[in-house]
Amino acid sequence: MRKFFVWMSVMVVMSNSAFAERPLIIAHRGASHAAPENTLSAFELAWKQNADGIEGDFYLSADGEIVCIHDRTTKRTGDRNLKVDQSTLAELRAVDVGKWKDSQYAGEKIPTLKEVLKTVPDGKLIYIEIKCGPEIVPVLKRQLTETQFPLEQVRVISFNEDVVKAIRTQIPTVTINWLTGFKRKIGRWQPSPKSLPTKLEQLDASGIGTQNKLDAVSAELVQEIHEADRQFHVWTVDDVAEASQWVQLGVDSITTNKPKLLLDALAR
Repeated sequence: MRKFFVWMSVMVVMSNSAFAERPLIIAHRGASHAAPENTLSAFELAWKQNADGIEGDFYLSADGEIVCIHDRTTKRTGDRNLKVDQSTLAELRAVDVGKWKDSQYAGEKIPTLKEVLKTVPDGKLIYIEIKCGPEIVPVLKRQLTETQFPLEQVRVISFNEDVVKAIRTQIPTVTINWLTGFKRKIGRWQPSPKSLPTKLEQLDASGIGTQNKLDAVSAELVQEIHEADRQFHVWTVDDVAEASQWVQLGVDSITTNKPKLLLDALAR
């Protein structure tokens, strides 16, 4: 019975008038709880689940192609171990990155950025996380131009400050968000939450994406960043109760491995 009342209280919180403008729900590496991360199957499933956007991780291959994979190597999700930046596209495409998740996904390949872009419906968003350095930016600019993909549907995100600066310089009209995690050091958060508005101003970033650490972020911080005309995003939230607290804080998007779970909760 107690669990029922906890659930009902979350539903009331998530359905009150404060959430008329609900945050966007972004599928982390696609609908990666159900399908193998960073694959076309995961992205297509996210769209079927009506996610507002997808998030994927991208590196530059040895022969200058932008490929979608989270790690520097294929060891964790692949059937062989290759270093991404030292392998050609053809070598990377020979790796099976599906069967580790489930036999039904056997044969799934590492997709290119161009292939991922083709899955994105009109009006939906793609969050392109750059996992390497600024050397990828000229290639990204060229491929976005070649595909004529609408820049208003693109969000580039990165922990790397040099990437943020390169995007701002080379593709100035695209949204670029700086990412940061939080760590406790001697009883204090690093980086200091109070430092974040200044850091965003220094980087001229469009917004920030922070780790799912509710005790590090206040409503006042979110408001201060919004008042500076920048956005506040959070990753990775798979729990409805936690998501409801982020909604209360007024974040612009929530990245999750379980987009259907959060969307169903918000709808209720």
